[in-house]
Amino acid sequence: MAKKDKEQKEQCSPNETPAEETVETPEVTQDAPETETQETKVTPETPEGNPWEEKYNAERDAHLRVAAEFDNFRKRTVKEKEASYGNGKSDAVAKFLPIYDNLERALKQETTDAAFKKGVEMTMTELVKILNGLGVEIFGEIGDSFDPNLHNAVMHTESEELGENVVAQVFQKGFKIGDKVVRFAMVQVAN
Repeated sequence: MAKKDKEQKEQCSPNETPAEETVETPEVTQDAPETETQETKVTPETPEGNPWEEKYNAERDAHLRVAAEFDNFRKRTVKEKEASYGNGKSDAVAKFLPIYDNLERALKQETTDAAFKKGVEMTMTELVKILNGLGVEIFGEIGDSFDPNLHNAVMHTESEELGENVVAQVFQKGFKIGDKVVRFAMVQVAN
């Protein structure tokens, strides 16, 4: 042992003192898995599950679940808020559609009173401007291709002039806001 102490003193700097007792650790061989450490633990074995650790993990999991549920609630609320504005706008536009239909019928009628006709035209122009300002798109023209997602076909006709699945006559215009259809166009389709 004296020889060993002497070697340790030589390796230490003048300010350091050698440790009285050293513990040698076994080296890891190549056959051992990489996860093994070089130190051996001398602590007594703990029971399988520490009750405090289990309680901490359970509380942490509960906290994470509540946080995730709140985040989902927040996202869902934002989405519902945006959808409610769009739904309210489309409901308001739907209430004005009979006025549009009546003005369109009035414009199609023959009249000798030019001032009356001009007044109806100005009212219709202003209504269309307001609808466009709200993001409403008016669709359903003669010659459009038939789209069952936009048109409601109430009649069909055989016509050699028009191609297949083409709108031949429009009974009521269709209206949509973005991708949401407020009212389908009521049309006659050529086959």
